[in-house]
Amino acid sequence: MGRGIRNTAGFTLIELMVVIIILGLLAAIVMPRIVGETDKARYGAALAQMRILEDALKRYKLDNGVFPTTDQGLEALVRRPTSGILPRGWPEGGYLDKQEIPRDPWGNTYVYISPGQHSPDYDLKSFGSDGVEGGDGYNADLESWRISR
Repeated sequence: MGRGIRNTAGFTLIELMVVIIILGLLAAIVMPRIVGETDKARYGAALAQMRILEDALKRYKLDNGVFPTTDQGLEALVRRPTSGILPRGWPEGGYLDKQEIPRDPWGNTYVYISPGQHSPDYDLKSFGSDGVEGGDGYNADLESWRISR
């Protein structure tokens, strides 16, 4: 009795290696799709943020008759300018829900120029995922004068 009974609990090295190989193959298939979706989501978020900033800039002009200057920048949407053309109708609390200008989804500041070089009122731009001017795909710049509503 009891002779020849071995404890067979646990995994052999070969079984563990097979599981690791399967997990590696699954990761190789799934990861590129997840990364691609992340870039797509950030690109969409940047477009949405730019539209919010554009709407705030339009409200600023309606209240004050002009867009903020390049020197005043987008900060004029959250803090009353104290130099340049001073706004007459700047509302308490500013033009954005939060009291800060958002960074693009890649952590970079938006570029604002007024009057614009491509639009008579202003140019608003994000340099995309690579953070430098130019690029293709998700590295491409998002430019207010090229964004269709």
